[in-house]
Amino acid sequence: MDHMSSAPSSTRRPSGLDPAIAARLKRNPEGLFPAIAQQYDTGEVLMLAWMDDEALHRTLTTGRCTYYSRSRGEYWVKGETSGHAQHVRSVALDCDGDTVLVKVDQVGAACHTGDRTCFDAGALSPDA
Repeated sequence: MDHMSSAPSSTRRPSGLDPAIAARLKRNPEGLFPAIAQQYDTGEVLMLAWMDDEALHRTLTTGRCTYYSRSRGEYWVKGETSGHAQHVRSVALDCDGDTVLVKVDQVGAACHTGDRTCFDAGALSPDA
């Protein structure tokens, strides 16, 4: 059974997102879905964060990545305080409708640790 589903309207925050796009999204019970940020020209995977309908709407209309902070319960624009902005080049929904891929032009570090990517903390080796 798919654990991601369209959230009931009671868990969704108000949004200006186009209803045709909203209808394609599958959300977790909190009304969120993962967003993967990827450097548009090199394919480098930079980070994963969470969006809801309004965060996606803001991302699509402003050209800057907006995410929803689960811990703070608020929206945040990548780079607003750090200067490490993500300028949107394209946004795609995956085949299941439960994840978005945002191709960006990353300015500076994508990771909150100051690293270029969140995925450089060490590779995990599968047992052979």
